[in-house]
Amino acid sequence: MEWQLAWRLFKRELAQGQLLLIVLAITLAVLSVSGLARVSERLQVAINGEAATFIAADRIINSPVAVDPKLLAIADELSLKHVTNMQFNSMVYAGDKFQLVTIKAVGEAYPLKGKIELSSGETSALPSKGEAWYENRLGGLLGYPKSLELGNSILTLSAEISRLPDGGFNPFASAPVLLMRLDDVNATGIIQPGSRVSYIYQFTGDTDALAEFEQQAKPLLNNSQRWVDVQSGDSPIASAVKRAERFLLLASLLGIALACAAIGIAAQRYCQRHYDVVAMLKTFGASAKQIRLLFGLHLMLVTLLGIVLGLLGGLLLDLAITQFLPPEIAAYSPPYLRPFLLGMSTGLISAFMFSAYPLMRLLAIPPLRVLQRQLEGLQLGMWLHLLLSLGAMALLGYLYSRSIALTMTVVLTVLLLGLLLSILGFVMIRMGHSVGMKTTNPLQLALAGLRRRARQNAVQLVGFSSALVLLLTILALRQDLLNEWQKQLPEDAPNYFLVNIAPEDTQPLQQFLDLHQIQATDIYPVIRGRLTHINGEELISGEQQDAGMTGRVGISRELNLTYRDTLPPNNPIVEGTFNLADDEVSVESGVAERLGLVLNDTMTFNIDNQSFTVKATSIRNVQWETLQPNFFMIFRPKALDKFNYTSMASFHLDDDKLKQAGSQLSANAVVLQLIQQFPTISVIDVGAMVGQLRQIIDQVSLSLSLVLALVLLASALVLIAQTEAGMATRQRELAVLRTFGASGWLLRSATGLEFALLGAIAGLLAVIVAEFALYMLKTQVFELVVYMHWPWWIIAPLSGAAVVSILGMWRCRQLLNQSCSDLLKAG
Repeated sequence: MEWQLAWRLFKRELAQGQLLLIVLAITLAVLSVSGLARVSERLQVAINGEAATFIAADRIINSPVAVDPKLLAIADELSLKHVTNMQFNSMVYAGDKFQLVTIKAVGEAYPLKGKIELSSGETSALPSKGEAWYENRLGGLLGYPKSLELGNSILTLSAEISRLPDGGFNPFASAPVLLMRLDDVNATGIIQPGSRVSYIYQFTGDTDALAEFEQQAKPLLNNSQRWVDVQSGDSPIASAVKRAERFLLLASLLGIALACAAIGIAAQRYCQRHYDVVAMLKTFGASAKQIRLLFGLHLMLVTLLGIVLGLLGGLLLDLAITQFLPPEIAAYSPPYLRPFLLGMSTGLISAFMFSAYPLMRLLAIPPLRVLQRQLEGLQLGMWLHLLLSLGAMALLGYLYSRSIALTMTVVLTVLLLGLLLSILGFVMIRMGHSVGMKTTNPLQLALAGLRRRARQNAVQLVGFSSALVLLLTILALRQDLLNEWQKQLPEDAPNYFLVNIAPEDTQPLQQFLDLHQIQATDIYPVIRGRLTHINGEELISGEQQDAGMTGRVGISRELNLTYRDTLPPNNPIVEGTFNLADDEVSVESGVAERLGLVLNDTMTFNIDNQSFTVKATSIRNVQWETLQPNFFMIFRPKALDKFNYTSMASFHLDDDKLKQAGSQLSANAVVLQLIQQFPTISVIDVGAMVGQLRQIIDQVSLSLSLVLALVLLASALVLIAQTEAGMATRQRELAVLRTFGASGWLLRSATGLEFALLGAIAGLLAVIVAEFALYMLKTQVFELVVYMHWPWWIIAPLSGAAVVSILGMWRCRQLLNQSCSDLLKAG
């Protein structure tokens, strides 16, 4: 019986359009989660996949010794592709010339991601047995021989390398690279017990298999073995990828929050519409159990319809967006199961938990409401509604993001937002009490309407302002991220590095750059030194710690140090004051954190067997992605100028810039002249890497725009839902005003002004809360520069007034055009 009645009620209300809002709200929530999950995961997988070309694999294990064979067996069980490489330094000889080189001995499957770039073009091949490929610098240093001697072997030099996919970016690594087959290493006789060798194990495969491999492999690694991926800091775009993923998760969570808010508003409206139905059913003798079953089944049918439509919409959204994605992104296809399950869970959880309290109020409607329509039954338990709503949002947020920190940030922000907006909104509306009693003109009538509906309008302000806050937050973060990446990689980002600049070449080099109108960075002196003590305590290495020695762990290698009188670009001071005295040093924040350094700690360095002590008086943030010379430690000139040094610099050079300067030479020709004039200076071309970085940043920018569009859609539905929520009360008021002779022009003007005032107040409050939310997010999550968005203080209230008044007038257009009798009949 209840099934049949629920089905008939569902069909009738669906046909009449009374269920449209709640079905749309559930549909949007499911569509947001399933569609955003699918799109975001595709973009995340694509971004990480493209970024993985910087390390030539998805995951890497870097080890000073051969790893436990169990690790490779696990990779085989998970169907992961893997390749073993070795890297070490050695001397090579060609005739009477010799040179220290970095030997990169690679396995057959190398590279797993990306391609080797030779001077003749890209290739997927490797050197043949007995052959080697050389970095172009090595050819110039040895006089371009046809072969060279490495240990007991003579290797034929068959090709010149322009770039290796995992070549990384280390301008301090002055030793050129020689690429050979791993099978040829034994014949050289170079690797002996005790030799310093890095074993590099590269892996690639399915995302789930990689995650499982990481879970099983990491516990088997010791302190000297490193797990590397594109976010581990070894990639030059690690920061960009991390921030992009955080943004995608945050934007998706905000989209879910907005969709849940729309469900909550729609559910309240749904229950209010059935107050009279419940009162009549109780009057006719229906039991509480029958009524609960009837409306439970009815709500279930509504929820299932919303879920089905939402899943279809999410699938169509993914298919539609895929058509506009670049082929390299569209080629990635994450699994459908997780987005599908997330969509279904979202529909069920949000519909139940956001509808629980309104449904309780609905079922508690007394039969006497048939005679006294102002009766609404249960008035307590709002705390339960808030708890269920926040619980639903937190649960859905965690299921989606799998990040407790990010989920709690959003939930706490929403809670604070709702509380603050409710208080401020109610106070500001009550301020119109005295002027709101007169209704002789549209403004006074609008203020009177705000006062009469003070409680309802305070709730509406929460909805309007929440949508605007989230929209402003997403817009600002997206723009700030894009601006940050643009600053890191502007059009004139350096594409050439000069290292090993001798002191006597500094002035002639500057003259050469000035002659060709090349704008270079400052020329930085580079001195290698080792940090030996902190606050007088001798530091130990990681290897010594593994061997059982106790003490403070330092940095197990020499550092590249520099000195300056002024702070370099992109090195903002976060603590202290930049070097004022000769015995002071400025420390990069990451190294300070790793070493446990605080301001005024003393540090002892050893350079050329000479020790000296300085005091850490400032800590800097360094933007390593700018592809400009950067250093962990910066001293005053008098602290280091007594030591031998070489220098380095970087510059941007392309054919267009040379033409603008009136030069007839190409960029390659100028670089060739530089190499010929300064044969001891190493020129490193990073142009290809800069181009690849820009391509990935473009893909990230596209993903931010797509997610922003979906959040815009969710914001619009919340605004519509809030406008819809007050229609019944407004209809009765319009009927009364029509009865007392109010003209159509007066009612239309007053209604428009009322919505405009609501929108303006919502916009103003949204700016206040958005600035606070952005401060928290930028400082705690995204590590971005905080600043005030002053234009918002004018634009947001005006935009809020325009948008809310347009939506309100559009929704009220039929009521405003009805006659007094029609309004009374409908009410």
